[in-house]
Amino acid sequence: MVDADVPTGLRASHADRDRVVEVLAAAAGDGRLTAEELDERVAAALSARTLGQLAVLTADLPQEAGAAPASAPASAPAKDIARIEQRGAAAVRAGGWAVPRRMEIESAWGDVTLDFSDAVITYDTLGIDLDMRGGTLRLITRPGVLVDADFLVRDYVKTKVRPPGDPEAPVVLRVEIRGRLGMGRLEVRPPRRWFGR
Repeated sequence: MVDADVPTGLRASHADRDRVVEVLAAAAGDGRLTAEELDERVAAALSARTLGQLAVLTADLPQEAGAAPASAPASAPAKDIARIEQRGAAAVRAGGWAVPRRMEIESAWGDVTLDFSDAVITYDTLGIDLDMRGGTLRLITRPGVLVDADFLVRDYVKTKVRPPGDPEAPVVLRVEIRGRLGMGRLEVRPPRRWFGR
């Protein structure tokens, strides 16, 4: 969010843009934005030049919406099991979310994004039971987060896996994906680096 006391004509920083993208992702995860609205607003946030342009993108969202800042602790301890069930929408876990021991994801014609960049990791393994059709499962990793999708059944799936960065980093989390993904996409990548960062 952009502070209301700050002049809206000031130039936006990378951190300002990142904060707004986190708020938008969390709002989409809460069902406040459709996948199309999320895509449009994220594109606008990443190209915004001023704080005023960023403020417009979150003006219709509640003040409490949004992911916790990277330095903030997770709002609740990690659950043993978490469930995502959605149809034709986007589900996002980003910011300082607490990674559970196991996730059950059931999704049809929508995207699911799990961003581990700033996640609070308390278990050494996350097991994902996946039942997904017609969408993208996107895992944004960081050094020390490894993804194993060897036991995932894939039907007409595009797969794009990039290493998490530092291959020498100690493993802090192993993500094991099982189940089925059909007519969709599996994307595993580190966070994007923007110009000048």
